Amino acid sequence: MSIGVKIFTGRASAGLAEKIAKSYGVSLGDVKVMEFSDGEFQPSFEETVRGKDVFLIQSTMPPTENLFELLLMVDAARRASARKIIAVIPYFGFARQDRKDKPRVAIGAKLIANMLMSAGVDRVMTMDLHADQIQGFFEVPVDHLFASTIFMDEMEKLNTGNLIMAAPDAGGAKRANSYAKKLEIGLALCHKQRRKPNEIAEMTVIGDVFGKDVILVDDMCDTAGTLTAAADLFMSQGAKSVRAFCTHAVLSGPAYDRINNSKLTELIVTDTIPLKQKSDKIRVLTVSDLFADVILRMVNNQSISSHFVIS
Repeated sequence: MSIGVKIFTGRASAGLAEKIAKSYGVSLGDVKVMEFSDGEFQPSFEETVRGKDVFLIQSTMPPTENLFELLLMVDAARRASARKIIAVIPYFGFARQDRKDKPRVAIGAKLIANMLMSAGVDRVMTMDLHADQIQGFFEVPVDHLFASTIFMDEMEKLNTGNLIMAAPDAGGAKRANSYAKKLEIGLALCHKQRRKPNEIAEMTVIGDVFGKDVILVDDMCDTAGTLTAAADLFMSQGAKSVRAFCTHAVLSGPAYDRINNSKLTELIVTDTIPLKQKSDKIRVLTVSDLFADVILRMVNNQSISSHFVIS
């Protein structure tokens, strides 16, 4: 490892950052956040970063203060003469706003890319973007990692010859098909129609899941409406069990209640976002070793393509 590397974290990802730093072999850098009575805050590095490669770890899930805290840290590092500034964003918030899907709306993901570049990032590292094209919104290199490097090991343990891969909606069909090919198993799909965001009007199954152990895959689980509805639908179609693998545990609103009351056997997520509460049905896999290894390879100018198991 390079003595010129320093790893810092924002408050939203402190737990994951601690594990990444430990896996990499360094202590987290000292950064403090001063809070004012009106809610304004100011991060400051309590040690020199001059001439260093600075890795700033912060997921940008709501509230938006998490994103703004990262922007302030990037700006502070640039003004403190860091050699390179790498924003490590395990969960890239606002990624669902990747295009104009109706008139007079913002492309939020592009706006955030612009803000990060204006603040002074030299590189971005993230995982399982909701839309791959977000990488093209940046004019700096983007290392887009995949949780498949972690999930595949777990899926192979479950593969007793009775597995079938599934996507909870058409948007996840490509991802599910990639897993199915890698595991050499069948594929099923859910077709859903929405009347409005986070509310499903109708859902149907495409494929035969009778007597199968179903694995659902998705990049995130937000309100868990689609995921739990798909699980219940698969079970009604004769599935033996349904497990779900989702990279980002957004889990907002009624998500925990829906998961606990659903027919899901288990939901496996990563720690890109810390859980708000515990559940017997939710199991967390850490991405710390993966990010630490990629940071090490980046510092040593080594290839990271071996981590792209499924794209």
